[in-house]
Amino acid sequence: MTLHKLHIARLTLSNFRNHAALDLQLDARPVCLFGPNGAGKTNILEALTMLAPGRGLRSASLTDVARAGDDEMRLQPWAVSARVAADGDETVLGAGAERAPEGGIKRVTRRDGQPATAAMLAEAARMTWLTPAMDRLWSGPAGDRRRFFDRLTLARATEHGQAAAAYERAMRERQRLLSERVFDEAWLGGLEREMSAHGAAIAAARVETLHRLQDAIDARPDGAFPKAILGLEGALEERFEAGAKSADVEEEFADTLRRMRSRDAGAGRALDGPHRSDLAARHAAKRMPADQCSTGEQKALLLGVTLAQARALAGDPGAGPSLILIDEAAAHLDMVRRAALFDELLANPGQAWLTGTDESLFEAFGARARMFEVRDGRVNAASA
Repeated sequence: MTLHKLHIARLTLSNFRNHAALDLQLDARPVCLFGPNGAGKTNILEALTMLAPGRGLRSASLTDVARAGDDEMRLQPWAVSARVAADGDETVLGAGAERAPEGGIKRVTRRDGQPATAAMLAEAARMTWLTPAMDRLWSGPAGDRRRFFDRLTLARATEHGQAAAAYERAMRERQRLLSERVFDEAWLGGLEREMSAHGAAIAAARVETLHRLQDAIDARPDGAFPKAILGLEGALEERFEAGAKSADVEEEFADTLRRMRSRDAGAGRALDGPHRSDLAARHAAKRMPADQCSTGEQKALLLGVTLAQARALAGDPGAGPSLILIDEAAAHLDMVRRAALFDELLANPGQAWLTGTDESLFEAFGARARMFEVRDGRVNAASA
């Protein structure tokens, strides 16, 4: 099997967070950013995620990521550009905010200078990220796990985002009608058919992603990161797992929505659908639910899932290698797990980006990674 490669060859920022200007020239080695808290390390990772579908690793608004200043400065345009190298070919991705003619600012995304959809950017540079806020993912709200798993699904199937957006629009419109007590059968029925079609597509994509991810987890022997047994909890996903066909899942979901109109009107929201599904995980060796594991074990499980996701994408002919971004990667790992993490990242055909407070955290990389010191929004190479 041909081993494909992916890395950022050049990254430029303009007026992004505390970076007035940044221009990094890179090779395929992992990128390690070190420096004190508040220096701007995470901002660089966030800038990269602005090239992915969604609102980046902090879910920030267009004005939030603009370089800090007075109110007028907050409306200044910002830009992120990355030259992406994949198997000798290069493409330039861009995202930013521009002043809109009607006032305010609007988001723009481009590929090789031409307007591009988020899906077009995602196909050129698939990525997965972890932040310290996700350390308690397994014991936190179901919505956090659902969003995490949808990002994994989106990295494999870029159309997943379009299905999710269409589902949300139809769901909001249906709820508006129900809240206003408008029980028009043709109108509601049409929206429910939209919800059922897109909902089934969402669930099917999640199940396919789960199978590929679990296969990647199971294919490796036990190592520094514990294996997880994953599952999806949701009526539509469970029907697909049971072997149901998409047409049947759609019909059943549309029937449920039709029967539950009065209940949903009273509740103020739809109580059935893939927007309420959850991701479950168990520590395989301990046979213990992930949320009952220690904090360190929960983080190790999450890292293991993320590394398996990179392997699954790299081996998927419909996807490909992916960037891995890990904020404060080595902060709570012992030396054995830290070295194991670095070895995994070096074996991944997609480039890794990591942050930490001290250069010594990345010693195990040696010359196999690029080191950059970040301080007060300025970035300087620490080694060749």
